Amino acid sequence: MSVLTLLAALSLALALLPLGLGLLNLCLYRRPKAEPPPGAAVSILIPARNEEATIAAAVRAALSSCGVTVEVVVLDDHSTDRTAAIVRAIAARDPRLRLETAPPLPPGWSGKQHACQALAGLARHPVLLFQDADVRLAPNAARLACGALLAGRAGLVSGFPRQETGTLAEALVIPLIHVLLLGYLPMVGMRLSGSPGFAAACGQLIAVRREAYAAAGGHAAIATSLHDGVTLPRAFRRAGQGSDLFDATRLARCRMYRGWREVWSGFSKNATEGMATPVALPVWTLLLFGGHVLPWLLLGCAALVPLPDMVLALAALAAAAGLSFRLLLALRFRQSLAGALLHPVGILILLAIQWSALLRARRGRPAEWRGRAYPSTSRTGAP
Repeated sequence: MSVLTLLAALSLALALLPLGLGLLNLCLYRRPKAEPPPGAAVSILIPARNEEATIAAAVRAALSSCGVTVEVVVLDDHSTDRTAAIVRAIAARDPRLRLETAPPLPPGWSGKQHACQALAGLARHPVLLFQDADVRLAPNAARLACGALLAGRAGLVSGFPRQETGTLAEALVIPLIHVLLLGYLPMVGMRLSGSPGFAAACGQLIAVRREAYAAAGGHAAIATSLHDGVTLPRAFRRAGQGSDLFDATRLARCRMYRGWREVWSGFSKNATEGMATPVALPVWTLLLFGGHVLPWLLLGCAALVPLPDMVLALAALAAAAGLSFRLLLALRFRQSLAGALLHPVGILILLAIQWSALLRARRGRPAEWRGRAYPSTSRTGAP
């Protein structure tokens, strides 16, 4: 068997892996349906730092929650824009909304984790729903998230909102969150095992039981982390509290980043707590490049030089498997069709971001976000 045939066979195997696992996961990854008990109450907690463009819509959506008692607490994290004034004006008309001010950021803490820890201390209800300031909840979101949490054993549940994209850079990279989640995380294992290795969440929308949050150490357990979507559920699982996921596509929406610069910076800032480690990134590169890019390179080579029929057949099947999975996700989660059709380009950009972040960390250069610098050597939260 020739080297090209072996490469084509490898690419097919690596393309079929996420397709097969993804189809199984899509059967398990569902919108929550459980209703909370009568009288359930939820504290919706929103950390906000320079969010004047988004905070009013986020707060109004949270206040529109129905089916459970809610309070909405916004923590102004030393904003230099009109964030606090906007929230204060809305709070003057609705007593369910409170504006609080974050204490000074202590050494060794990331801004979001410190803000969330402070918010948890200010909350009055037994269910805490942490959301980012650019998330818009549907009216039934707090009710169903609360129901999903209280109906199961997990101390933490999290949903991935619909990811809105407005530019090609966003459409190429942001939907890959679902590719990684559904194509490479065995949800059967996540639900049967309490191992931190199966932990996953979306930092945009996390609901916790107050007592489980305290038992896990809260956000203080991941004080230096910039990637609460990975590190917070790991902290819960290490404390025996458990975590689970649900589909929040119809419960919330979020425009995560705007434009190329924010996409690169946003995915870079916490990369070294996820894929971009010296051990993990070569494996991820093999999985993603081999399964989603290599088949297209082989087909491209065939346009320039003759290749054996077996190589062409294997590469074509691999390319079709990868593209079919990406298109299926685009339809299921209402994502950009253009981004799906350019899927290999998105994978290359994602890998470039991860390798750039790893090299930055190896050089001791800090990650920067929201005007703050975080030395990569000081962050914890990895298993």
